[in-house]
Amino acid sequence: MGKFKAFMEVPRQEAGYRPLHDRIQDFGEVEQTLNTRDRMMQASRCMDCGVPFCHWACPIGNKTPEWNDALCKGEWELAYRLLNATNDFPEFTGRVCPALCEKACVLNLTDHAATTNRENEAAITEAAWRENIIRPADIKRNGKSVAVVGAGPAGLVVANRLNHLGYTITVFDKHQAAGGLLRYGIPNFKLNKKIIDRRIALLVQEGIAFRYNTPIDVTALPEGYDAYVIATGTPQARDLNIPGRELKGVHLALELLSQQNQVLMGELNFDAKGNLIPLSEESPLPAGDDCQRVTCKGKDVLVIGGGDTGSDCIGTAHRQGCKSVTQIEIMPRPVEGPDDPQNPWPNYPRVLKTTSSHEEGCVRRWNINTLEFLGKNGRLTGVRVQPIDWTPNPEGGRPLMVEAGEPEVIKCEACFLAMGFLKPQQPEFPRNVFVCGDAASGASLVVRAMAGGRDAARKVHQYLSNAR
Repeated sequence: MGKFKAFMEVPRQEAGYRPLHDRIQDFGEVEQTLNTRDRMMQASRCMDCGVPFCHWACPIGNKTPEWNDALCKGEWELAYRLLNATNDFPEFTGRVCPALCEKACVLNLTDHAATTNRENEAAITEAAWRENIIRPADIKRNGKSVAVVGAGPAGLVVANRLNHLGYTITVFDKHQAAGGLLRYGIPNFKLNKKIIDRRIALLVQEGIAFRYNTPIDVTALPEGYDAYVIATGTPQARDLNIPGRELKGVHLALELLSQQNQVLMGELNFDAKGNLIPLSEESPLPAGDDCQRVTCKGKDVLVIGGGDTGSDCIGTAHRQGCKSVTQIEIMPRPVEGPDDPQNPWPNYPRVLKTTSSHEEGCVRRWNINTLEFLGKNGRLTGVRVQPIDWTPNPEGGRPLMVEAGEPEVIKCEACFLAMGFLKPQQPEFPRNVFVCGDAASGASLVVRAMAGGRDAARKVHQYLSNAR
């Protein structure tokens, strides 16, 4: 504990966001950073609790008090070593993690002013890159090989861990680059893709082989490997099969988010009319709507789904030049917080979350059920919705939905379905095949996918160490 009374004397200070009028003009990261002195002061607020709930709440078990103490004292390299011992890629979680540790922080439970762990984590890691603390390791090979299918956060953790244990690792991915939803789902204004490229370059230097544009059928895995890890995530989004679903202008959220990221990375190019331009004469164009730009420019936009993916659609719509954005959610409006009396600690607080994208302008509504997509000449013009309420189920279980108002029409020319993902059903695999991350658990947090990757690496190592 670097400063005994700092938690009493130093107020919580967040770095905050770039000015709204500035940030909506581009896809640069919206979060700012504190200077070194202020960051060290924020780390000094950590109380080094006798029972660190932050460590307990973190899916990967980050030793938060230890690296906060090192950061407070200016020992940046030690802080990174402590952080990296449990977290393979803290530059990712330092940007996109919802900071379960901060919800569990004693300062949050008592004063609603948790230590800024997530921002501290990002600052420590950026300093480690800047000061050349992060360098390629010289790894001695053990003669065994592992194939990892999927280069998302879970697959990358598996690859990194097993590579450092001496296994020869090959990562297969259907996309043009590694990262999974980190690259193709999370917008650049939350995670600049150069952050991913930097880490992948290090993994390549350390000997990991990446095979891109290589979709793998998990029932027909490539031969020649001692073990396999399936880390393919949750590729199927939850759809909304109601009348009018076929209208042009109704999209799954990732159709917008992934395409926009690919445009920014130069993987896709469109002409002024929104038609896809092939990158080369050898690149065949996909069929149908995949050739068209998904854009919100000049449109009234409706987002169905109240989670982080829906929020990402809102921020993307603003940067594309939309006319307006409305977000609807079928569940009730969360409490204003900071606590939810119906869901107390140690449960995650179900309180109203206002993101940087919401701050940029959005009408938000809850208890709204979607009935029908409306259109003219095959194009979306609006969505008919129904205000609803929820009543207790006399038989127990899920509450019952009841009507709570007259149906109405929300005018829109673009609608994005951000209602989560379906848990994939995996076949029965041989003993040398392991499943991890969202492919095993269903859609969850990046940090939980990373924890699953770490567990899978341990199981693979244990299996291959005992194999004859």
